[in-house]
Amino acid sequence: MNDNGLRTTWPPAASAAGGWDDENEEPPVKALSPAEAAALKSALPMLSPWRVLGMQLVIGLLCVAVIRLWTASDVAMASALYGVAAVVLPGMLLARGMTKHVNSAVGAAARFMGWEFLKIGASIAMLVLAPKVVPGLSWPALLVTLAVCIKVNWLALAWRGRR
Repeated sequence: MNDNGLRTTWPPAASAAGGWDDENEEPPVKALSPAEAAALKSALPMLSPWRVLGMQLVIGLLCVAVIRLWTASDVAMASALYGVAAVVLPGMLLARGMTKHVNSAVGAAARFMGWEFLKIGASIAMLVLAPKVVPGLSWPALLVTLAVCIKVNWLALAWRGRR
């Protein structure tokens, strides 16, 4: 800690007693052997972005069906479908861009940021154009399906953890 009582390093290093101690340095980073890396990789399987998009589409269409049955409105149904499209179509851009192999970590990070900005821009553009594309747009129906489809990411991660 410094003179003001603030921590000067993060994360604090582990002490011999098993707790964190500011006076000690961080523990050294241990390189994994190929066998340890393979075991870690098999314990944490990758989740395909295409599978997540498929789950978003299926759950979004179920949400559209519920909105159609609940409201009996073609406008609400079309708005809900547009909400699904505002999540799934830009997500397809990101998935397409991210499924190509990149050799460097910096290149992968830059590629991810670029495709993520493109996805966000496409989503914003779709939401701005929504009133022109869907006459008589129902914002509640669109926003409900949009939120449900976005939350599918968490469901996919939780499902992956239980496999």
